[in-house]
Amino acid sequence: MGILGTLSFHFTNAAIMGWDVLLTLGNLVQSSRPVGKVTPEGHPGYGGYWPEYRPQQENDSRCACPALNAMANHGILPRNGRGIKFTELTRQIRTTYNFGASFCLWVPRIAANMLKRDYNKDTFDLEELDLHNGIEHDGSLTRLDTALQPNQAIKHVAFIEELLSFATSKDADGKALLTERDMSRISGKRRAEAKVTNKHYTMSLYHKFFGSANSSTMLTIFGGRVDDLRAILLDERIPEGWEPRVRKPNGLTMITFQFTVLPVEFRTREADWAGDAKRLADSEAGRR
Repeated sequence: MGILGTLSFHFTNAAIMGWDVLLTLGNLVQSSRPVGKVTPEGHPGYGGYWPEYRPQQENDSRCACPALNAMANHGILPRNGRGIKFTELTRQIRTTYNFGASFCLWVPRIAANMLKRDYNKDTFDLEELDLHNGIEHDGSLTRLDTALQPNQAIKHVAFIEELLSFATSKDADGKALLTERDMSRISGKRRAEAKVTNKHYTMSLYHKFFGSANSSTMLTIFGGRVDDLRAILLDERIPEGWEPRVRKPNGLTMITFQFTVLPVEFRTREADWAGDAKRLADSEAGRR
């Protein structure tokens, strides 16, 4: 069964990628959804009206992903963050953030495989997604490394404020926007700092690209808009009136996503921040 299960997993992944190609091509020939009509009618967020926001309670389960935590805080996922069906996660991510249907199937299946669960039958708690070096990784833009803070539901406010401060662009209304280059710069800084402050630091090539994918979500789904990201990252709350910035009818596909992920990752330069990171480590050592 182990061999058959592995073969089935990879065959399904190949089929999902083929589906993603078709969805990407469909986006090229179909009109974008009108502003204000990105979220489907009948789903949370339609017309910019999101369910009531309630911050995390003491025994609630949360994870390192602010976007998933926000869904639980609004009751789109179970508010306690527990007993979530992988299939339900697929459906709700699709309508909440307008990721492509292939994307929304791919990621929860990866999570189910990581947790050794059955995607079609099993459930999970949000905190279980923080299995170190599974999906969660060192050098996060919003969390201390696991070796320094085992509870990855706890946001590191200083990191988030610094991330938002790196915005160098503005929209037509003069509001701050993060760009691909901004994300590359802050990613390089965080990786360089994590390397010298965390003696257990690890960052595989896979996790480098996964980290850049997380960054690229902020640029695509959230449009790099600092005001919106402040609510999502600090409060884990979907702003009133918000809708996904991707308006394509088939959502953000994995292929299209790579046109943001790859530039962010390839421009990331840890070496540019090595000197500053070393001084930071020396300063912290001196205080100890």
